[in-house]
Amino acid sequence: MSGRPSHVKIVEVGPRDGLQNEKGVVTVETRVGLIDRLSAAGLPVIEAGSFVSPKWVPQMADTDKVLAGIRHRESAIYPVLVPNLKGLDAALAAGAKEVAIFAAASESFSQRNINATIKESFERFTPVCEKALAEGLRVRGYVSTVIGCPFEGDIAPSAVAAVAERLIEAGCYEVSLGDTIGVGTPAKVERMLAAVMAHVPAGKVAVHFHDTYGQALANILASLNMGVAVVDASVGGLGGCPYAPGATGNVATEDVVYMLDGMDIATGVDLGAVVEAAWWIGEQLGGRKPLSSVAVARRAACQSA
Repeated sequence: MSGRPSHVKIVEVGPRDGLQNEKGVVTVETRVGLIDRLSAAGLPVIEAGSFVSPKWVPQMADTDKVLAGIRHRESAIYPVLVPNLKGLDAALAAGAKEVAIFAAASESFSQRNINATIKESFERFTPVCEKALAEGLRVRGYVSTVIGCPFEGDIAPSAVAAVAERLIEAGCYEVSLGDTIGVGTPAKVERMLAAVMAHVPAGKVAVHFHDTYGQALANILASLNMGVAVVDASVGGLGGCPYAPGATGNVATEDVVYMLDGMDIATGVDLGAVVEAAWWIGEQLGGRKPLSSVAVARRAACQSA
């Protein structure tokens, strides 16, 4: 308990990880509008998109136009996902300052997701990291399926630790550990983090939970108690995993902020502004209600006042 941080950095992943799962194309204007609302709410890191082929992820097309259209605040950074050197070159041309790369702790998931083994994925990522660092960019690493895999079941904590350590060795300043299909529980998370932190300092660890089984906030609390001070979240609970049928999205940013506010843990994020952003993006996506208990409760309270 003594390792719990007094300040938590929230990495907002809704504009990239959340919107990339939408069935329809999301306009540049909508993506710019969402990012600007989130940066105005005080979020310090906002994933702005990805430079992957529009053939595979049409929702992320024109990320260069998104980066050009947003209001760049000095208090925020806007990382983008790059899968290879071609994507990195596009990110550099668009003026990106930070990029992200993805690996997986599951061989099956790696092959289904990026058509490469874990070993082959690092052969792709290493030159990306080298060039990005040489160009003065920061590189963040992601590890998918850190608790469970839709094809292999439970994932050994040692497998997660091995991938996380390799990402740090490749030059990533931080590694985000993702429970991609949302099957984690606090005890499983604690075992996984203990294995990772035997090789990677807590200050370089972030967590990324999906709320498929309603365990995301509990898993975040378990992570905080182990000294983790960086949490990924998605406004309105946007997102999901295409490999987990019926899976809900990422943990909602506003739910995380509400919990942290109640624990007197600083985030610098305006809860009310994030709630408004959650309802706004829901309207843009066809009038959907946010997948967030806090957003729904706050709207109901305002309407009854």
